[in-house]
Amino acid sequence: MKYKNDEFQKHLRVFEDRSEYFTDENNVEMFPEGVISAEAKKRIKKVRNAFENSFLDKLIIDLSSGKESVDVAAISEAASISVNGLVDSLTSEVGRALIGLSVMQLCVKSIEPSQNIRLHKGSSNRASFSWVEGISMRTLDKKHVTPTLRKYDLLRLNADGFMMTRSLAENYPYTFLYKAYLRGAREQWLTLVEEVEKKNTSAIETLKYLLSRLINAASEFVDTANVLLDLAHKYVTINSDKKSISSVLRQHSENSDYAARLLEINMHSLMQTASESGAFGVAEVKPLSQMRSANKKHGNIGDIELLEDGQIIESWDAKYGKGYLREEIEEAVEKLQHHEFVDTVGFVTNVHIERTEEISKRIFEIEQLYSITLKVLSYDDWVEMVFRRALEVGTVSEEELAQKWFITYCEYLSQKRRQNAPIDEPCLGWINSLTSIIKIAQ
Repeated sequence: MKYKNDEFQKHLRVFEDRSEYFTDENNVEMFPEGVISAEAKKRIKKVRNAFENSFLDKLIIDLSSGKESVDVAAISEAASISVNGLVDSLTSEVGRALIGLSVMQLCVKSIEPSQNIRLHKGSSNRASFSWVEGISMRTLDKKHVTPTLRKYDLLRLNADGFMMTRSLAENYPYTFLYKAYLRGAREQWLTLVEEVEKKNTSAIETLKYLLSRLINAASEFVDTANVLLDLAHKYVTINSDKKSISSVLRQHSENSDYAARLLEINMHSLMQTASESGAFGVAEVKPLSQMRSANKKHGNIGDIELLEDGQIIESWDAKYGKGYLREEIEEAVEKLQHHEFVDTVGFVTNVHIERTEEISKRIFEIEQLYSITLKVLSYDDWVEMVFRRALEVGTVSEEELAQKWFITYCEYLSQKRRQNAPIDEPCLGWINSLTSIIKIAQ
C-alpha cells in the first residue's frame, strides 16, 4: 500500500471484531472487541480496590503536605510539556474534562501498569460495546476520580463526572486518530497517552507532576499566595535591610520541609533580582531547574547559572547541610569538559565549611588546570558577594535590592514568576510557613 509522499502514516483499521492501530511500519496494537476477559476483571478489581482505599486522596494529601515529591528525571520531556499544556489550557469553560481524564488514566496505569489506558470501555454485558481488555472509565470517574478532584477543589467538574461528555465516549481507542471534537488541550492529552503507553515516561511520577500543577493552580492556593504577597509588601516597608531579609529567608528554609530546595530557590531569587538591577551586564540567569532533575541530562553544572550567548559562564551550587564538599567538587570538574566558557564555579553551604588542606590543595589544582575560579562560600558570604556586585553597578541601593529579593522569593513560591522559576512542587506548605514567620517577625 502506498501512502502520501510514499511515507508511512499512522492509521487505525476498524474491523467487525477488533481495531488495529498502526503506529509505524513495524508496530501494530491489536484491540479485540467483546465481553471483558478474566484477566481484565482482575485488573479492574485491583484498580477499583486501590481507589476505594484512597489511592488518589492519599497522593493529593501527601503532595500538598510535602511528604511526596516529584522525580522529574523519570518524566519524559514530551510528557512534561503535555502536562504543562493541559494545566495551562484550563479555563472556566474548557480543558477540564481532558485534565480529569488524564488524572484517571495516570492513576489506572500507576496502579496496574498492564492495563491499556486507550481502552475506555469494558463490560460483561454482551449487548454493550466493550473491549476484551478494556476498563469502564465512566464508572471509575463517577465513583472515584471526579468526587476526589472536587473534594480538594483541584478541578471544578460536574458531579456526574467528565466521562459524561459524549465526545469522550466514542467506540474508538484513545489514539492520535481519535476523531471526536474535543475542547481543550487535545494534542497534549493524546501525546500524554502515547508517552505512557510506550513506556517513555513514569506513570506515577507524571501523575504526581500533574497533581502538583493542579494543587498550585487551585483557588485555595491562589488565595493563600495572595495573602502572603500582601504581607510581604507590607513587611518590606518596615524591614528592608539586607540582614533582616536574609535572616527571614534562611529561617524559612531551615524550618520547612525540603529545606535544600528552598535554599536553591532563595539563592536563585537573589541572583535574578541582582540580574534585573544590571549586576551581571548582558549575562542572564538561567531559569531554575525542576526539583531532582538530572544535572547531566539537562547540561547543568550547578543550581544557579549565569548564561552569556547561551553558554554557562558562572555556576553556583546550593549544598544544604554539607560542609565537606570534596565529592561535589569532583563532580563539577567532570562537567567542565562540556562547558569551555565557564569562568566561575562555586558552592554555597549554610553550615561551617570544612576547608581542609586536602580540599584547598585540590581547589588550587583545578583552578590552574581549567583556568577558572573555584569558590566555596558560606551562605552569608555569598549573599554579601552578590549584593556587592549589584551595588557596584550603581542602579540600585542595598535597601531596594533587599526588598526586591524578598518579593521575588515570595513571587517564586506563589507561582507568579514561572518564566524564572517553574517550581512544580506543591508550594502551599511553604507559603503557609513563610506567612507564619512574617507574622511573628512583624
